[in-house]
Amino acid sequence: MTSHMKCLAFDYKRYHKSFRLFLELSSEHQAMSKFFHESLPDILTRIGEGKATFDVISVGTGTGEVDLEILSQLRKVLPDGKVDCDMVEPSEPMLEKCKELVSRTPNLDNVNFTWNQMTASEFEKHWRGRQSEKKLDFIHMIQMLYYVTDTAATISFFRSLLNENGKLLIILVAGESSWGKLWNTYKKELCCTEMTQCVTTADIKYYLTAEGISFEAFVLPSTMDITDCFIPGDEKGELLLDFLTEVLDFSHTAPPELKASVMSFLRSPDCSSQVNGRIIFNNNLEALVLDP
Repeated sequence: MTSHMKCLAFDYKRYHKSFRLFLELSSEHQAMSKFFHESLPDILTRIGEGKATFDVISVGTGTGEVDLEILSQLRKVLPDGKVDCDMVEPSEPMLEKCKELVSRTPNLDNVNFTWNQMTASEFEKHWRGRQSEKKLDFIHMIQMLYYVTDTAATISFFRSLLNENGKLLIILVAGESSWGKLWNTYKKELCCTEMTQCVTTADIKYYLTAEGISFEAFVLPSTMDITDCFIPGDEKGELLLDFLTEVLDFSHTAPPELKASVMSFLRSPDCSSQVNGRIIFNNNLEALVLDP
């Protein structure tokens, strides 16, 4: 990343605003919801069969919408079971939004939440410090491995916490998605390595295969309409472009040659498709379910 461009993730308000716009213009949450309703129940049933208690860690909780959808499926599988859930999220505003959402959500009487305002690495130190022997049934990392400095070490630690039937769920953008192509082409220019990593499931699967770790993979088809990015001066377009590039105010801070190149690439058939006059970005995700 060039010195005069700043990482979007350092500006919480603009990042959150751009993220909400991304969700509005993409089918990401719908793709995840389909997976949670169609594939996750069988996974949770295999883990939880015969259990009276079920222990969960959510790594990168965010504002909690996804967590509550997962807990909803878990309640269906274990209607009378007690659930202990560690929520791990470094952002205080996001964690507060999550607490508020939980307080407004019915039928959570059997769920005990522990709130951990910390990063994944801070949680690891915290866990090791208390020398806990506790083993977990289900750990999920939804769209969060972009924000750790060592993905392999992070996966290794959380896998070590699983009991013999436990599972670790990772959801990231797919290697074959437009995100993967964008990052492969502009990783040096765009990726803010001190804060985020341009990692896809292709990278994770390469690591898992090399380490001999067994996993299941599920593709979650998703798209995003990026047409507004090509309307000069459009507020939504500039905000979405920030999210795509992970650069704060990319339209006005990127060198002209880089901006022109990125815009051309985003519009090219290698990255996007045109549907009814709209420019559609491949936002495919992939869910990886890891064994202990």
